[in-house]
Amino acid sequence: MKLIEQLQETLRLRHYSYRTEQAYVGWTKRYIRFHKLRHPIELHDEHVVAFLTHLAVKRRVSASTQNQALNALAYLYRYVLNRLLGDITAAARAKIGSINHVFRRRVMYGTKQSLTHG
Repeated sequence: MKLIEQLQETLRLRHYSYRTEQAYVGWTKRYIRFHKLRHPIELHDEHVVAFLTHLAVKRRVSASTQNQALNALAYLYRYVLNRLLGDITAAARAKIGSINHVFRRRVMYGTKQSLTHG
């Protein structure tokens, strides 16, 4: 059975939602492509760190997106490849958006809207 099929089967046996299955399969495929189509069984913790760092630094994904990728890979290694991930704290963390920044953008947008439609 292929890796993706094994992943899907374990997710279904554990009653994960279809959307979670889609997300985890997507992250697994992106992880494999990032490492030039190497099978995850050949890869180690430092490869996971490199992928997560790439997401944060180069792709500039949100913290929640990076966490979803981490959870997908942790699931893959634990339940499909029967191997626990070690210390991956060296991965660069995605920045969490500032509440003030979001608030300022909304205030500015709202002010602009009221000036153009008022």
